[in-house]
This record gives sequence, C-alpha cells and structure tokens, in this order.
Amino acid sequence: MDTLQAILLGIVQGITEFLPVSSSGHLQIAKALLGVELEENLTFDVVLHAATVLSTIVVLWSEVWRLLKGLFSRRFTPEQAYVLKIVVSMIPIGIIGFLFKDRIDAMLDSPAILVIVGAMLLLTAALLAFAYFAKPRQKAEISYRDAFIIGLAQAAAAMPGLSRSGSTIATGLLLGNRKAAVAQFSFLMVLAPILGETLLTAAEGGLTTGVGAVPLAAGFAASFVTGCLACKFMIEIVKRGKLIWFAVYCAAAGILSITSYFL
Repeated sequence: MDTLQAILLGIVQGITEFLPVSSSGHLQIAKALLGVELEENLTFDVVLHAATVLSTIVVLWSEVWRLLKGLFSRRFTPEQAYVLKIVVSMIPIGIIGFLFKDRIDAMLDSPAILVIVGAMLLLTAALLAFAYFAKPRQKAEISYRDAFIIGLAQAAAAMPGLSRSGSTIATGLLLGNRKAAVAQFSFLMVLAPILGETLLTAAEGGLTTGVGAVPLAAGFAASFVTGCLACKFMIEIVKRGKLIWFAVYCAAAGILSITSYFL
C-alpha cells in the first residue's frame, strides 16, 4: 500500500464512520477498487478506527469533559448514570469481540466479502427506512434497558457492511429516544470498545499491518481530519431527521457491491 492509497482509505473511514453507511463495508469496497490487499486486514482497520475515536473526543470534548468531572463525584450524579449506561451498552460488543474476533477477521479476508458487505448494506437501508417512518412516543432520556438494546445493535454491526452508527441510531430512535440524545450516545458508546481493541492489538504485538510508517500515519491523519468534519455533520443530520436519504444510498451501494462480485 502506498501513501496515496492509505490517505484515500483514511478519508473513506473518517467520512463513513459517523454516517450511517457502514465504514467497514466501505473500507472493503474501497480496498477492492484500489486493489489493496493486506495480510493484517483487521489491524489496519483498527488503526483507522482509532483515528475516528480521537476525532469523536475532539468534537464532543465538552461532553466528554463533563462526564469525566462528574464521574468522580462522591454522590451518584447524572454523569455517573450516563457513563454506567455506556458501560451497559458495551457488554454485547465485548462478548462478540471476545468470542468471534478471529471469525470476523477471517470474514474480512473472504473472497465473497463484497457479497457479505452488500447484503449488510441492504439490511442497513431497511433499518434506516423503518426508523425514518416509525413514529414512537418520545422519551425524556435513554434508559438502562435502551442502552443495552442499543448495545446489541452495536454488536450486530460487527458484521462488515452493517452500519454501526446507522444501527445504533436507528435502534435508539425506534425505542423512542430523542434524535440529538441518540446521536451523541451512539458516538460516545463506541469510544471505549475501539480504544480497548487498539490497546489489546498493540499489547499482543499485532500492530504489524504490512503498511509502512509513512502511509500508516497519513491514513491515520486523513481519517482523523475527515472524522472531525463528519461527526459534526452527522449530529446535525440526525437532528433534522434526514436518514431516509442514507437508506436510499445504502440500498444502491449494497446492490452495486453484490453485482460487482458476479461481474
């Protein structure tokens, strides 16, 4: 992989991490289009995901700082309750990561990865469309039950092509939560799992991506910068309730992905 390819993949990751179109699916499509083949496929993706985690922290820093300050209060605060809900939401993805990490890695290297990605993009489209047209009663705040169910959606999105942000935001909306609250929770709940995955990979000596230091740094930087822009953009999009256009896009991308495999 050269530097330009790494930058392009970083841009794809940064943009699609926050848009409900599946960053993992688009990374696989982009790799296929660019002719990129990596021995450590999942590891390179983890590095790019770490960049978007950093962009989330930067964009939502005021909220992150508020939660951190409230976390160390001697009394049980709303901030501690919010963090506890995030912890609850992490349980399903933690189980999936522990039990099925190797299978997910093998799936990314499958010759039929574009078919898998296409099918999951179509599922993402259906979920977004359903959330757009459903009109559940609005709740005041995200409950612990809702946090766990949203966490289940995040765990399901370990499948390449099934959008993590799309699945978690759509699930939260279907549960009756407010748009802005769901978008923020969706972006914050992924911080710990991705940071944990990055640290675990590093501890296992697994940051040998088959990519040189310069391309890897360039990809990381590209992912971070575009991630900052996409995070701000997506929060506004969710507030305005325009998810149906992403459903249309995911359906088209899914069909093209599946079709390209057979051509």
